[in-house]
Amino acid sequence: FGSLLGICLIIQILTGLFLAMHYTADTTTAFSSVAHICRDVNYGWLIRYLHANGASMFFICLYLHVGRGLYYGSYMFTETWNIGILLLFTVMATAFMGYVLP
Repeated sequence: FGSLLGICLIIQILTGLFLAMHYTADTTTAFSSVAHICRDVNYGWLIRYLHANGASMFFICLYLHVGRGLYYGSYMFTETWNIGILLLFTVMATAFMGYVLP
């Protein structure tokens, strides 16, 4: 599942960069910029939904990756496991910040 995580991460980065080019982070115009992306930008609706569903796919792969590590006893390697769990919480915090955006 590590390679799937890498593919999902690349998709998230590319679609996120494209969306960031057209997104306005002002409180008064944020919603209208999302509407602009979906309606006026060529295939903007597709990029937005790829980005939203890509985040869900990333977390599915991430939980499967952690579950596989639990099943095979990878937690015995404490330093590697702790770094992985730290990365898990970092990804959760980053995703929360993305979900707060419209």
